[in-house]
Amino acid sequence: METKLANPAPLGLMGFGMTTVLLNLHNAGLFPLSAVVLAMGICYGGIAQIIAGIMEFRRGNTFGATAFTSYGLFWLSLVATWLIPGLNVPAGGKTPDAFMGFYLLLWGVFTFFMWLGTFGKNRALQLVFLSLTVLFALLALRDWTGAAWIGAIAGYEGLVCGLSAVYLAVAEVLNEARGRSVLPIGESRM
Repeated sequence: METKLANPAPLGLMGFGMTTVLLNLHNAGLFPLSAVVLAMGICYGGIAQIIAGIMEFRRGNTFGATAFTSYGLFWLSLVATWLIPGLNVPAGGKTPDAFMGFYLLLWGVFTFFMWLGTFGKNRALQLVFLSLTVLFALLALRDWTGAAWIGAIAGYEGLVCGLSAVYLAVAEVLNEARGRSVLPIGESRM
């Protein structure tokens, strides 16, 4: 008797996409950073993606397990960088912008290599990872230069990234539910 497991990718993609959209509404200068982003970063961007990653592990999908678990932990660590300074822990205090730039650069390098792993997969997934690589680069540049205009550009580019993940999540759910391609994702021909 074989157990059929559900596809956890839509959960992980939606957690990533919706949280990314909310944070980048802030980065674009449209809203102040608030508890909305922090809560989404912990619960949906963080915990839901970790759950999706564990489910991908169970399905034998190394790429999905690595991506969802890593980005879930990214969201938790990002929220921690904002919250820990307020706890007055030893060595607490705001992270210097230049150091935060290196944090974002490392995530950008990781994302670039994950993007290479999307070759042979659908175009929508490739867009998510390519746009996320660009987003991390722009955010690192913003922190290194202090240029608000780079942060605003990053915010709008981040909206593209987040919305592309939301689109892919919805497409995977609808396409599976209908048993046909309702929303195109640019299937690979490999």
